Amino acid sequence: MFVDKAGSAKVSAPHAHSLFFEFFFGVNSRVLRAYVVFLCLAACVWHFVANGEFSAILTMAEMLQCFAFVTLAMQVISSGSAAGISARSLALEAISLCCRLSSTTWLNGYLPVDASGDWLYQTVDVCSVLVVMWLLREVVVTHQFTYQASVDTFPACAVGISAAVLAAILHPDMNDRPLFDALWMAGLFLGVVAVLPQLWLITRTGGKVEALTSHYIAMMAAGRLLSGIFMWHARHDITCEPWFPDVNHAVHAILLAHFLHLVFLGDFAFLYVRTMITQGLQARLHLDAIVCEWV
Repeated sequence: MFVDKAGSAKVSAPHAHSLFFEFFFGVNSRVLRAYVVFLCLAACVWHFVANGEFSAILTMAEMLQCFAFVTLAMQVISSGSAAGISARSLALEAISLCCRLSSTTWLNGYLPVDASGDWLYQTVDVCSVLVVMWLLREVVVTHQFTYQASVDTFPACAVGISAAVLAAILHPDMNDRPLFDALWMAGLFLGVVAVLPQLWLITRTGGKVEALTSHYIAMMAAGRLLSGIFMWHARHDITCEPWFPDVNHAVHAILLAHFLHLVFLGDFAFLYVRTMITQGLQARLHLDAIVCEWV
């Protein structure tokens, strides 16, 4: 610090740089390191595995989803608590991943056409399942006394059944196997609605979101955005057995599902970006606006 002629305090350049870093990244840099690791892995996959093929963004979407679950696991480990985490949301995510894996582990209809679809795409999903199952155990067993079961009451079962029924009606036929096409579609629909129990829990507990939980939700949304971009570009290649002549209901259902996921998170996304810019990666979110809309 030094004082100018007017007597006002100024900050030296090195110290200003330190404050800038502290302001945006906080004392605990675990989140920053996690982002850096993810970006490096994504760059390696894009360049060395996929050779820059556009379809690799579908693998990037799955990597973002896995990264989201890892950030949630970081929260549980660092806090020793399951507060603010919805077990119903995690259960829907686990079922969604298993439904997709029932298709992608041995059929090629919904895989990226680049080399990342040969094994990496499925491996990332398997890792996601393992992390989610660990999180479920931590929430409902290890830290059950901090799990807010009394407010984690979103009707996930009814929503899940509805998603499965819609998938059976609207599924594409990229695998040319109706059962596994429907399972893949059910995985997509369940992944879209899986965020609702988490948002429900947040609104019932005052709208305050821990930093790592907010990163989890944001990364899920970013992954869905990448997946939606891929599906939009591939919409002319997605086929189905039409219920009405010249109407590809599967494409419309897939794109609408991606769009609805982003709609569900519209208010959250705005507050997340604003908070991260103004307060840094370690800031908690206060979703008062969403609470007013949901309650």
